[in-house]
Amino acid sequence: MLTELDIHLPLAKALREDARRKAAAQKLGISPYRIGGMRLLKDSIDARRRPICKQLRLLVAVDEELPPAELPTREYAPLPASAKKVIIVGSGPGGLFAALRCIELGMRPIVLERGKDVSARRFDLHPINCDGYVIEDSNYCFGEGGAGTFSDGKLFTRATKRGPVSEIYETFVAHGANPDILTDAHPHIGSNLLPNIIKAMRGSILAAGGEVHFQSRVCALLISADGKRMRGVRTADGTEYEANDVILATGHSARDVYRMLEAQGIRLERKAFAVGVRIEHPQSLIDAAQYHLRPNEKRPEGLPAARYTLATKIEGRGVHSFCMCPGGFIVPAATENDEVVVNGMSLSRRNSPFANSGFVVTVEPEDTDAFLKEHGVLSGIAYQKALEIATSQAGGGMMKAPAQKVTDFLAKRLTNELPKTSYHPGLTSWDLNALLPRSVCTRMREGLSFFNRKLRGFAGEEALLIGCETRTSSPVRIPRDPDTLQHPDIAGLYPCGEGAGYAGGIVSAALDGRRCAEAVAAIK
Repeated sequence: MLTELDIHLPLAKALREDARRKAAAQKLGISPYRIGGMRLLKDSIDARRRPICKQLRLLVAVDEELPPAELPTREYAPLPASAKKVIIVGSGPGGLFAALRCIELGMRPIVLERGKDVSARRFDLHPINCDGYVIEDSNYCFGEGGAGTFSDGKLFTRATKRGPVSEIYETFVAHGANPDILTDAHPHIGSNLLPNIIKAMRGSILAAGGEVHFQSRVCALLISADGKRMRGVRTADGTEYEANDVILATGHSARDVYRMLEAQGIRLERKAFAVGVRIEHPQSLIDAAQYHLRPNEKRPEGLPAARYTLATKIEGRGVHSFCMCPGGFIVPAATENDEVVVNGMSLSRRNSPFANSGFVVTVEPEDTDAFLKEHGVLSGIAYQKALEIATSQAGGGMMKAPAQKVTDFLAKRLTNELPKTSYHPGLTSWDLNALLPRSVCTRMREGLSFFNRKLRGFAGEEALLIGCETRTSSPVRIPRDPDTLQHPDIAGLYPCGEGAGYAGGIVSAALDGRRCAEAVAAIK
């Protein structure tokens, strides 16, 4: 008999096979000798109090042997020459998973990526980190794999109602990800491992007969004479690709795409987003607060670098942590040379001495009305851009970022001596109260005090604010029909993922890519 059950054990016992077996047998009311094998299905940490425990979900075989585990595999049949063509703009998670789903459904994906392949892209991060300038089509945001490739690779999602999350994890494992992501309650791949997985996914697309074209920035949609039907796209080098179906999965930083759509008269909508800073702490401080450690006590073996999620609402606007990176780094995520943008990432081991997170405040469309007259529906982008330019000027150039200790931010004074940081281009002391909009600063100050009561030291002497975090999500939504997923005005145009306003992370974007491919296949 095979049965699933949950057991709750102190950390030290949870790491031992004999203790797990004894706890499983006790819960089933049988002798441990009747258990023929156990397999971990889900692993989560309960650190609400000491002793720290693990909540384990096990598959247990009683009075029989446990069948061997089989790792997920994916085999994609070669496409026939007559396969329907689908253009996919962008090779982030939305685009890649749309392409793989197209192949499964017998359609030929043609993936167009403005940036470089993931191997070449890695070298293009050196200039922005070390030389103070960004290669504008190949950086932390643009290139094969999208923004998630070199900004952490967190897979945890609450988007479980959007589609088969397990399918996303299993596809990653089939292309080389650690199988632990199938059981970890907060799965994470790491920016050092994602590139090879992305390459393997590209290999699957090409082997089945799909196409992937790099340095192919789409600059125009080709639309029928009556303006109601897609017929292809044109890239910056003048190449035209013809197809009646286009999945637009360009990510939230491809601002030229929004301008292109507006110029072509394609309907767009304003939407809420968030701006703020990165907040950085010693990882040991977060460990101590989250794991209830005593002074000078080290994190127990078997526990990962501690993480947190914080959220509240202040004066009608959300204030929350965003993209928390335990054991991580703060990285420069600008896409143009007149701006500074910060983001976070972690490697697979999460062993940096720093923890960082976005600390941001919701910006509603009406908050960007000062830019409405000149920029119209793109007022949110203008709001972001103005803040990014001001951030660059405050930093003093060369991708240096303005920074301030939390205690000084609260006291509205400059920081005399900035602490060590993971941000490689360097920091400049600056009063962030004079940089960020007043409505954002007011809520940040109240949020810091509130979160400090929830997480000891969050707003203490060791906390550092680094500006500015502006690319949390798109300020623009490309509308689509909820049933067909096509743009309401243009048949065959499928807005997809974060850039279109329908996702908020790797997994939700991947799920949306699959949905869009299925929507294309459903149209006869």
